[in-house]
Parts: sequence; structure tokens; C-alpha cells
Amino acid sequence: MVKDEAFVRQLQADYRTADLSPADRAMLDYASKLTRTPADVSQSDVDRLREVGFDDAAILDICQIAAYYAFVNRLAEGLGVELEDFWDG
Repeated sequence: MVKDEAFVRQLQADYRTADLSPADRAMLDYASKLTRTPADVSQSDVDRLREVGFDDAAILDICQIAAYYAFVNRLAEGLGVELEDFWDG
């Protein structure tokens, strides 16, 4: 449970406006790029994650989690599954 609801809303609206550490921002930049324009992800994106302290295992985790969510969302969309509104419930 996150205690700072304003911070959560800020992340939901646009994480780029939130007060994040360089590591958190790099992680979200990478996950966003992988989700929105996966063909544009390059070695420099991975290098940026290393620069802010992520090791190979953490980078793999970030990549797998972003890819998993994209996969599950596409399954739900493709099958017309209605998901619960988690944030308003």
C-alpha cells in the first residue's frame, strides 16, 4: 500500500513529472520505450540502466516484467476481457 496518494496519481498521469531517483526514471523510461516502441530499444538503453546501477539480472527483470505486462494486456484486449478498475476500487 502506497501512503502518498498524490505521488501515485502523479505516476499514473505521467511518471516523467514525478520526483524520481535517476535509477527509477531510467527504469521507467526503458519500460515505456520497450512497451511503446520496442523496435527502437538499443544497447544504449541497456547501457543507461547500467549507468544508474542496475546489474544484468535486474535489467533482465525489468525487461521481463515489462514484456509480461504487454503480453497479458494484449491477451486481454484480443479476447475482449473486461478488467476490474483496480485504481478506483
